[in-house]
Amino acid sequence: MFIDQYYLMLVFPALLLSLAAQFWVSSAFSRWSKVQTSGRISGQDAAHLLLRNAGITDVAVEPVPGRLTDHYSPTEKKLRLSDAVYGAYSVAAVGVAAHETGHAIQHKNGYGPLWLRSVLVPAANIGSTLGPYIVIAGLIFSFPVLIQAGILAFSAAVLFYLVTLPVEFNASARAVAILRQNRVLNEEELRGVKKVLTAAAMTYVASALTAVLSLLRLILLARNSRNR
Repeated sequence: MFIDQYYLMLVFPALLLSLAAQFWVSSAFSRWSKVQTSGRISGQDAAHLLLRNAGITDVAVEPVPGRLTDHYSPTEKKLRLSDAVYGAYSVAAVGVAAHETGHAIQHKNGYGPLWLRSVLVPAANIGSTLGPYIVIAGLIFSFPVLIQAGILAFSAAVLFYLVTLPVEFNASARAVAILRQNRVLNEEELRGVKKVLTAAAMTYVASALTAVLSLLRLILLARNSRNR
């Protein structure tokens, strides 16, 4: 991918913001990973408890290697928690587990944006990987149809990032609410959960902004090509 003025003006600052957001979530998670829950409940325990209280009996909770690799798979109905969350008794671990449980509850309730995000995954994967290169190839060979195809493909990835925002914000709101309703954590611990989940949400905001500005860059490059 070549570097141009629009990359330096639009995409590069967004990438720096993404790095800052990653540092923020890592710092918040590390800080609250050191604070043990007063009720001695682990991430795994919290996930099982909240799933049960939501009437969800067909979702498996299992460990997954890595750091902050936690996720819920709607197709497999599996809630996977990272090593630092699954067996950890920290405020951060319970908060992350509750967030992922929020996705399982979204799935059960037929939450529209979650369904749309799942539908967009194949197109988004192709668009984010190939879209920019298709545009660049169209620019190099002066092939307008190829340029438009690349922009359209990348637009699917941008839509995926935008749809992800309400999905993640809603899951975090559900996490705090269900932890409070089930009295899993006290108010001080819930404040820690909010800090961890707010930091995590900013990574999604930064990713969406980067995608939008990357699309704008491709559009501006295409416009300049037409004006030559």
